Amino acid sequence: MEIENHKEEVPFEHYLEKYQTLNPEEAAQRLNILYDAMAQKFQIRFMGHLYEVDYPEFDVRTLDKKSADKDVLTDSLPAKTFLLRYLLEGQYIQGSGRFITFREVPTYGELYIQPFTGRCIKRLTYGFGYKLKAFSEAMEKIPGAARISMGDMAYEFELINGYYMRFIFWEGDEEFPPSAQILYSDNFQFGFHAEDMVVAGDLSITTVKNLCA
Repeated sequence: MEIENHKEEVPFEHYLEKYQTLNPEEAAQRLNILYDAMAQKFQIRFMGHLYEVDYPEFDVRTLDKKSADKDVLTDSLPAKTFLLRYLLEGQYIQGSGRFITFREVPTYGELYIQPFTGRCIKRLTYGFGYKLKAFSEAMEKIPGAARISMGDMAYEFELINGYYMRFIFWEGDEEFPPSAQILYSDNFQFGFHAEDMVVAGDLSITTVKNLCA
C-alpha cells in the first residue's frame, strides 16, 4: 500500500500490523465484549449502534444502520485507528457513576489539554452553541442517548461498550458567547490514553454533526 497521508495512514498501518497478532479471546475478555470464534468476529457498540469487526482481517461493518448513512466508524481512518487501539490496548473497568473533565485525567490530561480544547471543546461550542435545537434533535437520534439536567442543555450517551460521555451547553446572551463542556465516565482514565480521549471527543462530535445533515 502506497502511503500518501502519513499523518493518518502511518499510525493505521502500524496498529493494523499489530492487530494481526492479537489474541482475540483475550481481547474480548479484557474489554468485556463479544467475540465469535467460529465466525472470527468481534461485536461492539459505538454511539448506540452495533458493529462487527473481523479478525484477523480488519473489516468494520454496521449491523443496524443503512449502508447509505454517513458512518464515522466505517468511513474514517482516524476512527479505525481509534478502534484498533481500543482492541489492542483497552482495558474495561466498570465506572463508578462519576464523571470527570479531561483536565482531571492523571498526568496526560494536562499534556493534551490544548489539542482537546481545540478539537473538542471549541468545535462543540461553535458547532452547536447557537443551534441547540438542531443539536437536541441530532442527539435524540442516537440510541440510548438521554437528556440530563445540567447546564442549559446536556445529553449523556455511550461512546463504546461501557464508556459514557456527556455534552453540556450554556446558552450565550448579548454579553457572553455560548460555552460547552465534555465529561467522561471515570473509567475512561483506565481504559484509554488521553490522546484517545481527544479522538473520542472528535469522533462523537463528528457523529452528531452527521446526524444534523
